[in-house]
Amino acid sequence: MNPAISTSPLIAVVGPTASGKSDLSIALAERFNGEIVNCDSVQVYRGIYIATAKVPVEEQRGIPHHLIDIVDPTVKFTAVDWAKKAREVIAEIDARGKHAFLVGGTGFYLRALTTRFFESPEIDDSLRPRLQEIMQKHGAGHLHKMLKRVDPKLAAKFPPKDWSRVTRALEVYFSSSTPLSVWQERSPEVPTEYAARLHYFVLAPPREELYERINSRVETMIKNGLLEEIQNLIASGVPHTAKAFNAHGYKRFVEYMMGKRTLESAIEQMKLDTRHYAKRQWSWWRAQKNTFWFEGFGFDEGVIEEARRLLRRKMLDARC
Repeated sequence: MNPAISTSPLIAVVGPTASGKSDLSIALAERFNGEIVNCDSVQVYRGIYIATAKVPVEEQRGIPHHLIDIVDPTVKFTAVDWAKKAREVIAEIDARGKHAFLVGGTGFYLRALTTRFFESPEIDDSLRPRLQEIMQKHGAGHLHKMLKRVDPKLAAKFPPKDWSRVTRALEVYFSSSTPLSVWQERSPEVPTEYAARLHYFVLAPPREELYERINSRVETMIKNGLLEEIQNLIASGVPHTAKAFNAHGYKRFVEYMMGKRTLESAIEQMKLDTRHYAKRQWSWWRAQKNTFWFEGFGFDEGVIEEARRLLRRKMLDARC
């Protein structure tokens, strides 16, 4: 492997929904001869468009975008599956002498890229939605208390706000009746070659402005035909239990179509879910190493210039 390629910085443009990740990543890719690799767990699905904020081809400014629309909504596509494909795409981008920009809000995808996981048991797919419901009702701290009871060794390592890893640990325990800490001792996780390369550019715009954008985006999705898209997907054979429908933007409206809530309730709950998810995303990024925070939206000129300056320094450091 070419040492110059293997040590070049790998930038992940991350942040909550509606923070302008695509705007910043395209601006960076234009300036630094880059290509974009999606790391959003919903944008991988074909036929799922309106609530995913996929960048239309005419707005991509000629920048290649990878790992979008690669599986059907009925497929159980995991973080490990994504990481395998991402490694192949990044290697191809490196070989072309270009720079890969990973863009999205799914932190666990990036963790799968930077970590070689232990051999894990088969996970019960019904667990995650149930655990998410518990978190929405009682908070991330409640999940952490559950973990303390079943796997105190691991709970001592995770802060209560590290909801993603706490949820994963609970999934493993309730699927196998064996604590995750025991699985890890049998087959320890180790960092991959991407761990040292990856730098997180985290967008953190003013919270109230972000929430206004989130609320407005939900209303726009409804006007643009979100309900019709879901109806067409179900009519085409996608079951209402499909993993793709568990994503923000779809879950509550599927519940509405199943007669479990009113349309008004679905709209308001989606707004609330997305705002809460934004908070959890920020908590996730605070727990990561190699993070650089930008106090604004990705389309702000000041943020774009700051990110460009930082990336130039990273590239120079990598050459030294």
